[in-house]
Amino acid sequence: MVGAGVLGLPYAMSQLGWVPGIIGITLSWLITLYTLWQLVELHEDVPGKRFDRYPELGEHAFGPKLGYWIVMPQQLAVQVATNIVYMVTGGKSLKKTWDLIIPHLSNVRKTYFILIFAAVQLFLSQIPNFNSLKVISLLAAVMSFSYSAIACITCIIFGVKNHNVSKANYGIRAKTTAGMIFDVFNAIGTIAFSFAGHSVVLEIQATIPSTPEKPSTKPMWKGVVVAYLIVALCYFPVAIAGFWAYGNAVEDDVLISLEHPPWLISLANFMVFLHVVGSWQVFAMPVFDMLEAYLVKNLNFTPGTPLRIIGRSGYVVITAFVGICIPFFGGLLGFFGGLIFAPISYFIPCIMWQILRKPKRWSFHWFACWISNVLGVLIMVLSPIGGTREIILSFKSYKFFS
Repeated sequence: MVGAGVLGLPYAMSQLGWVPGIIGITLSWLITLYTLWQLVELHEDVPGKRFDRYPELGEHAFGPKLGYWIVMPQQLAVQVATNIVYMVTGGKSLKKTWDLIIPHLSNVRKTYFILIFAAVQLFLSQIPNFNSLKVISLLAAVMSFSYSAIACITCIIFGVKNHNVSKANYGIRAKTTAGMIFDVFNAIGTIAFSFAGHSVVLEIQATIPSTPEKPSTKPMWKGVVVAYLIVALCYFPVAIAGFWAYGNAVEDDVLISLEHPPWLISLANFMVFLHVVGSWQVFAMPVFDMLEAYLVKNLNFTPGTPLRIIGRSGYVVITAFVGICIPFFGGLLGFFGGLIFAPISYFIPCIMWQILRKPKRWSFHWFACWISNVLGVLIMVLSPIGGTREIILSFKSYKFFS
């Protein structure tokens, strides 16, 4: 649940300001926890019956057919978008690690580090299924918690030293009215991106044993509660400490702003690299299933190792190429966070709940669903505008494959 999007939260705070920033993160935490509960509950919405497994998609269940047709396209978009952003994140973090350890060779292009990350994924992509990812997933979870802690602590240390000399500027980053509006759009997309775990929840729950007496919803919900407590423990301290330390001068990745002590910051960036190595695979595994199912069913490929090598390697190459062409962490968070992540994290589960459970008018669930729907649609419409502007501004000083 704790993704690399946490590193962009101080930047989002610098675009929103103190009060709107904290309110935005808090609302997102509450709304996405609620919609995640809905997904867990709807996974087996027919009493005593495990839902169709859609064998053409591999070994994973996707819940009721209604949920399949509503969630499936959006889920695929989320996972592809995450893989693209994580390509950029992995390469950027590895370059920062390199620059701090070997500063006299800091002119090595970011493109090469993204290619190194892609090469690692080419190897790991041959892992057959989710169960084989347990160790990698655990490592990624430990790394995400660790680099969040390092980012928070080092920001506090820097802030204490910096505030003894000069105060950080906590005003809004933009200087014009139009810039402020676009920054707000990008910031809410960045926050939305950080709550991106919904896209693999159904995949994970489908691997949990389930019977009418012991449905998978109970252990799944326990896992969600623990995960969201850890999310709060990571997100709020990083967002607040990062903005407090650097003000509106914070980078779109807070670890890029940090420089001292070099060994600790390089370690934190390498942890980010290790985290996204594992997380990339978690988000890619359902895409691999769908891709291989399509190749077998529509193009008459024969299941086996050659199919896995060709299909999965091709996907890694494509996401790496897009990441190399658009390596703008802040802009990508805002763009994908709104356009791709907001629907499945904020309002699609609510639409499913309203159709399947039909909550009574003026009840808690009726209000909660409509509030989530309205806010989610606004994020989906507005955030890509701010993210696109951020990317365009970054392009002005960017050369391809630099």
